[in-house]
Amino acid sequence: MKIQDIMTKTVDWISPDMALKDAARKMKEDDVGFLPIGENDKLIGMLTDRDIVLNCIAEGKDPAKLTAKDAMHERVRYLFQDQTIEEAANNMAQNKVRRMPVLDRDKRLVGVISLGDIAACGEQDYAGRALQEIAKAA
Repeated sequence: MKIQDIMTKTVDWISPDMALKDAARKMKEDDVGFLPIGENDKLIGMLTDRDIVLNCIAEGKDPAKLTAKDAMHERVRYLFQDQTIEEAANNMAQNKVRRMPVLDRDKRLVGVISLGDIAACGEQDYAGRALQEIAKAA
């Protein structure tokens, strides 16, 4: 089975210039823990709720004065929609992440995949092994 068969296809990205407080509000409204950041039709970064806490609040920065770009991480890990679910789980385990953006071969954002998606499609073994690796102390 391919990633494109189980991924969440409705995914929005935000501008790097979006106010951080607005990005956090969007996460809350959409009930998500991360937002892809795009510019000129390209994925340029990722912003997670953890990024906001660790890169801003814990550093004593005022989130009301920051943008998404100030907190995002630029190293974007992603998968292609035509990869297998096993490849997705292995990649998540290796990178110690629970969700990843999904791109087409033109590197356009087409979805998001999570360990929950993998488990929900009946591939609990892949999801479980990936979660074990993710949970191991670095």
